[in-house]
Amino acid sequence: MLADAPGSNPEVIFIATGSEVSLAVDAHEKLLTQGIRSRVVSMPSWDIFENQTQDYRNSVLPPDVKARVVVEQASTFGWERYVGIEGSIIGMKTFGASAPLKELQKKFGFDPEMLVAAGKQLLSRI
Repeated sequence: MLADAPGSNPEVIFIATGSEVSLAVDAHEKLLTQGIRSRVVSMPSWDIFENQTQDYRNSVLPPDVKARVVVEQASTFGWERYVGIEGSIIGMKTFGASAPLKELQKKFGFDPEMLVAAGKQLLSRI
């Protein structure tokens, strides 16, 4: 875990790797100011995570927290195992866009506001 809500279990979990981690931390901080407990998990390696004990994995991704958002600026393939059927994956599903980086990030949902919206939407459904 990289960032966690004070007190009890989170309501929303953001999972990210690499440059996306800072987006998740920004979203986490925004949710905290709105009274929503969130957690940021940096998961640079699925293999290392999967080789941990089940107790450890459950402590990082508590099974009862269904509102999970993965943010990945590359392929979304494989992330469904960590968000479950109720979670959300923000990632690339297309190929071949060209523009300044900040414009592309906003267009494809790679900004803290989009992560906050995704987390809130999940909370409203669950």
